Amino acid sequence: MPHLTHPRTGQRATPGADRLGLGVPGYAHPLVAPVEWAELTRPGTPLHWAVLNVSGGTPGGPGGRPDPHCLEAVGRLRNAGIRVLGHLDTAYGTRAFGERISEAQRYLDWYRVDGFLLDRCPTERDALPDMRRTADTLRALRDGAHLVFGHGTHPHPGYAETADQLITYAGPWRDYRWSQVAEWTADHPAERFCHLVHGVPRTHLEEALRIARWQGAGTIFFTDRADRAPQRKGTIDPFETLPGYWDEIVSRIGPGISE
Repeated sequence: MPHLTHPRTGQRATPGADRLGLGVPGYAHPLVAPVEWAELTRPGTPLHWAVLNVSGGTPGGPGGRPDPHCLEAVGRLRNAGIRVLGHLDTAYGTRAFGERISEAQRYLDWYRVDGFLLDRCPTERDALPDMRRTADTLRALRDGAHLVFGHGTHPHPGYAETADQLITYAGPWRDYRWSQVAEWTADHPAERFCHLVHGVPRTHLEEALRIARWQGAGTIFFTDRADRAPQRKGTIDPFETLPGYWDEIVSRIGPGISE
């Protein structure tokens, strides 16, 4: 098997050295998507984390009271040793600090989450102090909290010192296949980066996995579902359901699979 190289730096990487795993950005409510939630506890699934978004959509959040169906789903995941993250919307840095922390506290009180996905995270250097303050507060509330910043693109490099993981790509396959990685990411291990890609055809799944490895992503979620009308209210998020090739992607990146 030939060595892979970082597309911008040319550094060599041994295939399999950074094993890919799955990050689930938020399935639909357990009543709507029971199969999806059940699949997460299947033994051998290479799952790094799953996001709980009780209210669904954007801004989403923990809701106004504990949801018994979500409590049950989270309990099964925790019993299986799976990390569960609460969904917090930052609205690109415009959402009040107090609102974020209040929602985080409800996630912790009701669902005992292991960390948070900070969705629609800003990317600019000027927003770094606010995001550092948020991260420090969340870690004070929950010792060992796993924090994922959902930028969706490459942010200022300083964010890598604040979060455990950065989502540096979130979008369609048509753009992902021609995307380029920021040079500064080569200074960090693959486990620090996540790519979320929708509209990936089954016939291009291997190509998508190859791009993720070349670009140094350790956590991924690929789906063949397409975001056909993002501007239309009520459009289904393509990440809310299982991809049609779920079994195939699990087998391709699961433990013990040769790359």
